Amino acid sequence: MSDKEQSLIEHLLELRTRVLRGLVFVLVVFLALFAVANPLYEFMSEPLRQMMPEGTSMIATDVASPFLAPLKLALILAVFASMPFLLYQLWAFVAPALYKNEKAVALPIFFSSVILFYSGIAFAYFVVFPLIFGFFTSVAPESVAVMTDINSYLNFVMKLFFAFGLAFEIPVATFLLIRAGIVSAESMAQKRPYVLICCFVVGMLMTPPDIFSQTLLAIPMYALFELGLLFSRVFARPPAEQADDDAARES
Repeated sequence: MSDKEQSLIEHLLELRTRVLRGLVFVLVVFLALFAVANPLYEFMSEPLRQMMPEGTSMIATDVASPFLAPLKLALILAVFASMPFLLYQLWAFVAPALYKNEKAVALPIFFSSVILFYSGIAFAYFVVFPLIFGFFTSVAPESVAVMTDINSYLNFVMKLFFAFGLAFEIPVATFLLIRAGIVSAESMAQKRPYVLICCFVVGMLMTPPDIFSQTLLAIPMYALFELGLLFSRVFARPPAEQADDDAARES
């Protein structure tokens, strides 16, 4: 067996080990969360239940929903909670192939990505949910009792969690694009009107079909783009450093 083939097998074995560690970690966290799945669902549904008219409650329209909805919630939260460990496994796999200066940049990006993802989820729960649920329940016709299905509610909030978690990664994506030399900060700044339009388009695609939640996602996305642009200008890699890296890769 050639050294190249042996090296490839070693990398594949390490990748398998990293993936298995991640799956086992998610499973352990899931089992721990499943033990308190019902209280977790109570906490998750609190923003809606606070806005529901007096005398109403959430309902389960499917026979298995009272069991499956908390189960699904525990599984999704296990993946979210395991994100730092999963990203660390990815970092440990790719780190040996990085240069020293790349590692110095990658670590802050790693931590900021995790923090921004959780910040997006927290923003959705504490800021967006009270606003949109208060709006939805207030515009309901008087003859309609707001009694949301627990499974439909879970699908709704998880979609928003994922959308806001990803949207809050925009500063990292902007910084990486500029630092890698794919685009410049000046060219990105000139495309602000197009970025704003794209934010509303993404908000339309990633949120329920109402202008309220779309706007609540699009505006933070654009603000985060400006934040990423600011950090890129402050911490942009000098052209000489870029040339040194290119020369090192070619040698």
